[in-house]
Amino acid sequence: MAKKTFIKSIAAVAAVLLATTLAACSSGVSGDTLTAGKLTIGTGSPAYEPWVIGDKPESGKGFEAAVAYAVAEKLGFKKEDVLWVRTTFDEAIQPGPKTFDFNLQQYSITDDRKKNVDFSSPYYTTTQVVVTNATSQASDVTTLAGLKKYLIGAATGTTSYDAIKNIIKPTQTPLAFNSNDDAKAALTNGQVDAIVLDLPTALYASCCEIDGGKIIGQLANSAGGDSFGLVLDKGSKLTAAVTKAVDELRADGTLAKLEAKWLTSTAGVPVLN
Repeated sequence: MAKKTFIKSIAAVAAVLLATTLAACSSGVSGDTLTAGKLTIGTGSPAYEPWVIGDKPESGKGFEAAVAYAVAEKLGFKKEDVLWVRTTFDEAIQPGPKTFDFNLQQYSITDDRKKNVDFSSPYYTTTQVVVTNATSQASDVTTLAGLKKYLIGAATGTTSYDAIKNIIKPTQTPLAFNSNDDAKAALTNGQVDAIVLDLPTALYASCCEIDGGKIIGQLANSAGGDSFGLVLDKGSKLTAAVTKAVDELRADGTLAKLEAKWLTSTAGVPVLN
């Protein structure tokens, strides 16, 4: 009896080990993540709406939170196997070891950034939008030429700031701020006449954050040109798998459905010519 009991015990242990091994390998990429069997995802501190609702990415609410969990599922991870970490915007795209497997906080895919990090294929393509408020002298502007004389600002290091310099080309040197929050505060305080944000952020800011907020319009040649990708460590073993997951989510219509659910359509936002 002792021998049979011993054999049963060995068999039971073997079964547990096998189940654990299969679970850890079920994603096919588990051994390449920071923590085996877990997927660590980075986002901003704080993370803003409509990308993450209530600064709680673990809820899965908000466009980027939902996309993150959809990618995780494609990679074979359950929701409970996802870990969240916070980084600054600049920190995540600097060279060096990462604290995450991938990070998403509206990172536009650029050649310059690709020198330091890997990107997945795009999960969202946006446009740049000019925002002002009711008390600004720029509130009645309806053309690109009409914007040129005004003082305009955006968060430093962003494609929004680049759009001011390269598309609007104002006569006054644009102001660079540490964050979108600082730019919105400057508009509210009258330090600038207008600011530039990506469309979803602009829609939320103009309706819910900036008193008397108003969208002047989209910058025409930025439409469809600003694509957001998931950021990974340079040369990450996960890049191909994450890109494949994003491509599958695009192909099966998941990304479009999440965009429709969490982001507002561009309808009603005029293009500045």
